[in-house]
Amino acid sequence: MTELGPLDWPPAPLRTERLVLRASEARDRAAFIELFASPKVGTYVGGARPRAELERAVPEMPGRRSGLFVIDLDGAMIGMVTLDRRGAECPGHVRPEAEEAELGYMLLPQAWGCGYAAEACTAVLGWFADAHPGEPVVLCTQTANEGHVPGSGHVEIEVPEPGTHPYPRPHAP
Repeated sequence: MTELGPLDWPPAPLRTERLVLRASEARDRAAFIELFASPKVGTYVGGARPRAELERAVPEMPGRRSGLFVIDLDGAMIGMVTLDRRGAECPGHVRPEAEEAELGYMLLPQAWGCGYAAEACTAVLGWFADAHPGEPVVLCTQTANEGHVPGSGHVEIEVPEPGTHPYPRPHAP
């Protein structure tokens, strides 16, 4: 996946009823490490990364790139939402030229089950719709992520045939 492309980045923080979606800051480093080292989070994204590796690799100012929003609850990072370009090599495109925007999100386990993912993704999708009118966005998830598959009541997505979508590991900040 590639970054979203030329944008005025970062945008002004997006505010919802409970959250702020913002660019990353140095104070988010520990939360990024926890997110990528978490075995629970890793279940859905290709596995957790070793904490020692992340401590060495994650920069002091992690996640500073276009398309990455930190999910902030009461001044603390609880996760992230990303928008990246879906490469032509990936299956499941909604337009012939591919390169659709692909929505991704990861939350720390203590933030699961509170509706934060839906709230954050809705805000980011609204921002994207304003910045790129009429452009499609795709979302892929593993069927193991039972709360976020069709019929779950959380999101409605098209699930590709089993084995047809490589679930790439999100890149660390």
